[in-house]
Amino acid sequence: MSDDALWLDDAEMETWLALISLVMKLPSALDEQLRRDAKLSHFEYGVLAVLERAEDHTRRMSDLAYLCNGSLSRLSHVARRLEEAGLIERFACPTDGRATLAKLTDHGLDILAKAAPGHVALVRHLVFDVLDEDETARFGVLAKRILTRIEEG
Repeated sequence: MSDDALWLDDAEMETWLALISLVMKLPSALDEQLRRDAKLSHFEYGVLAVLERAEDHTRRMSDLAYLCNGSLSRLSHVARRLEEAGLIERFACPTDGRATLAKLTDHGLDILAKAAPGHVALVRHLVFDVLDEDETARFGVLAKRILTRIEEG
């Protein structure tokens, strides 16, 4: 260890360890609930949710990967499973033959609608029920600030 390093002080270390625990445990808790109640992973649910919000429930695979914070390779594997389950369909983009589009099917929309209440209830229980309105707003601002720094590199 170098003495030139700017080490975290005790308060920073406590915050850092809490953040790391949150980043590790929250996705696992969400994944567990969705697998149990809807037979979906958290990532699969995210894919369906992003498609549900898109115009015509359709997005380019590359855009979908970005919006779901996953690689195109990971999304392709997940999309294959979702397609085999009848939740999405994939097809060539009519305006750009190099691109593939993913579209949420009616069955996928039904599955998402059935999964959403339990997912939202858990998100509310784990996150928003322990924060008041001001804390929620502040937490959002802080999370966005950190995300911006990450995305800037």
